[in-house]
Amino acid sequence: MNATVNLFNKIFTADKWNIGFIHQTPEELIKNQKLAPAINWLDEDSIDYAADPFVVNIDNAPRIYYEELDFWKGKGEIMMIDGLDFKNKRKVSGIKPDKIHLSYPYLIEEKDGLYCIPETSETKEIRLYKVDQDHPDQLNQIKVLVSGKAFVDSSLIYHNHKYWLFTSVSGDLDHLYIYHAATIDGQYTGHYQNPIPVEKEFCRAAGNLFKVGESLYRPTQNPVKNYGGSIIINEIELLNEKEFRASHKFEILPDKAYNKGLHNISFADNMIVIDGKRKVLSAIMPLKKLIRNFKNR
Repeated sequence: MNATVNLFNKIFTADKWNIGFIHQTPEELIKNQKLAPAINWLDEDSIDYAADPFVVNIDNAPRIYYEELDFWKGKGEIMMIDGLDFKNKRKVSGIKPDKIHLSYPYLIEEKDGLYCIPETSETKEIRLYKVDQDHPDQLNQIKVLVSGKAFVDSSLIYHNHKYWLFTSVSGDLDHLYIYHAATIDGQYTGHYQNPIPVEKEFCRAAGNLFKVGESLYRPTQNPVKNYGGSIIINEIELLNEKEFRASHKFEILPDKAYNKGLHNISFADNMIVIDGKRKVLSAIMPLKKLIRNFKNR
């Protein structure tokens, strides 16, 4: 019986990702070691995935960049919304090359503007883009920061007078890579310990690196039960060009409305934005999965 149910679910069900928000600060998250109750979920878009959200505050209103994945297309795209409604979504352009899978549009705010590091693992490069101030759905490439591997979920923060780039490699959940530079668009040097051995729940990034007081925190994806199952908040206790040490502080579990997964967290002022996964059933799901697999060859 269980085998029949599992086969049915494999054929006719799929993941549905959505974006939610909570009015909570990073300080409150660290203090309470959990998200505030009553997560507000956006009215779902018709597409299959709206995930990897990164939020920034523009004129006292949230702007969210995120990954959209439609099974019919088979490749992720970067989208943006002003406010909290998919009805005004716009496709983000300027990422090269065209027609590759895109995800994880990591944002970092600087005095001269907003920068983005989208995941482009197929290019085996980490590229830095700047968001066009007048056309926020347009990214302008600044430079290639690191190259040579299929890097995923690359995350950047300014800490202790340096820019620190944390990343990992597709298919490798046992090693973390760290790079550092004096300026955001400078020459990035690999950490002395690269590749740094880690357990799989402390490898792939799960959103914004963030600071509370003098403490630096790094969210990571916990894939122990399933892909995107939950988020681990880790405190980076030691970080310099030759040393790195981090410890696990607490786990953020999925919300009951999207109880199958949670794998990205982002912050803007008094708002936390997350994603969530639930299972959906569809009679045409076998066809959609077949088309996706064909396009991903």
